[in-house]
Amino acid sequence: MKHKYDVIIIGSGPGGLAAAIAAKKNGADDVLIIERDIELGGILLQCIHNGFGLEIFNKDMPGPSYAQHFIEEALGLGIEVILDTMVLDITPERKITATSKRIGFIELQARAIVLAMGCRERSRAQIMLPGTRPAGVYTAGTAQRWVNIEGYMPGKRFVILGSGDIGMIMARRLTIEGAKVERVLEIMPYLTGLTRNYVQCLIDYDITLQKSHTIKNILGNKRVEAIESVAVDEKWNPVPGSEEIIPCDTVLLSVGLIPENELSKNAGVTLDPITGGPFVDDRFMTNVPGIFAAGNVVHVYDLVDWVTEAGYVAGRSAANFAMKEKITKISHVPLSASENIRYVVPHAINRESLKEETVRLQMRVKTPIEEHVRIIVEDEQGNLLTRKSEAYARPGEIITMEIKSDAYDDVQNAKQPIVSLHKR
Repeated sequence: MKHKYDVIIIGSGPGGLAAAIAAKKNGADDVLIIERDIELGGILLQCIHNGFGLEIFNKDMPGPSYAQHFIEEALGLGIEVILDTMVLDITPERKITATSKRIGFIELQARAIVLAMGCRERSRAQIMLPGTRPAGVYTAGTAQRWVNIEGYMPGKRFVILGSGDIGMIMARRLTIEGAKVERVLEIMPYLTGLTRNYVQCLIDYDITLQKSHTIKNILGNKRVEAIESVAVDEKWNPVPGSEEIIPCDTVLLSVGLIPENELSKNAGVTLDPITGGPFVDDRFMTNVPGIFAAGNVVHVYDLVDWVTEAGYVAGRSAANFAMKEKITKISHVPLSASENIRYVVPHAINRESLKEETVRLQMRVKTPIEEHVRIIVEDEQGNLLTRKSEAYARPGEIITMEIKSDAYDDVQNAKQPIVSLHKR
């Protein structure tokens, strides 16, 4: 094993694998993937349901099959891999400290790094869920791994808190395995996952979703025995008299995902307090030169295909950075989101990007609008850079739009383009 690499990728999920492949294909000779698990593929390995590859391959694939395509390509390109290895630290100078029981402590130097650590689930403690502390309270992703990989059923009667995609998918999976999903509760007045998952996983399996509801209390001693649900008002305050006891033996939490960025903070990467991921430009470079980020470590995507595409961009950009003998100063145009848009990624556009390619913007709205909307990107003088119409806008579904090269001159002259959304 070498100690100096052109590009090192941390994480081997869809973003990390794509980044490694793109880096290798774009001139980086020495490319290394560091993975803390015992095999490549990341979270895809436990996602045995279909829905992957629809955009990239025009196929409806299960997660492991989607991952295997990129694993084989990466290994075929001669990309080096270290498995069962935990990265402990990254410095702004792109030095990496890692450890594993096989190789002990190692120190590596990279000319460029791609952060691809993915995201983690919010826990019971983070949402301050009240009640006793019996066995039988799990995150939906933990239950997914138990059922799909380990072959264990975590319970027989379930209540799922949150209408995130993993929770809805697990509602269907558990029903197929013979369990009873008593209820899915969502504190928001709208769905937080994809509509297709609501239809395919809840409606098709006759599973009840109650919006504007949450868990007021978890009941049980050694094991969950029931939960007390309650309706909430627009300020999330419990509605007196709406309480209901729902018998169950297991509670699954599907209450949001958080980009995994402890290592990013060590490296001096600035994080967006809204997304929880790094501030990045359209080439997915962070504020630290030579450190890039791709996939759910930046913001949580709806489709794995988009994670892969982001990985391609980050890997290509990392290779270009690593292969330059002299690093030139980069000039950015920062993007600003209006009050009706929660966030926009990327956070800034490299002034030279539109010379080479279209720049993709992805965003989420704060509240749903169930009618035609128009998204506008304009400079501070009101000059239009690009616009797009959508049939609706929902927080659980990313809106994607592009700024094309014919807007290059206008972007060059802009100080801070504004992205806004309007009802048509």
